[in-house]
Amino acid sequence: MFEQASIPPENPAQFGEVKSALEQLFAVGQVAAYLRRLQRSKVRARDFEGALRRGLLGESVTRGYQTLGDADRGQIRELYLSLVERVAPELRAKFLKMYAYY
Repeated sequence: MFEQASIPPENPAQFGEVKSALEQLFAVGQVAAYLRRLQRSKVRARDFEGALRRGLLGESVTRGYQTLGDADRGQIRELYLSLVERVAPELRAKFLKMYAYY
């Protein structure tokens, strides 16, 4: 069974802020609005860098992510991808084009 390594963040306060903002973005009541913004911007659900560049993740995530070190950035990208995969199946079906690979 795969077990993710536990690496302590270099900057715990900033890391926690970015993590919290991402988790709020993917909260049950918020995730559909985020997926609609991705759809309008033609950004794939798993394209963290594209969503970040276009400001779709919010100003706090964008600013906070830029101040993190490389290891923390990697953990944030991994967190984002895990949150994308945890979206409810009915929403994933509704936004299938956002999740599909071409």
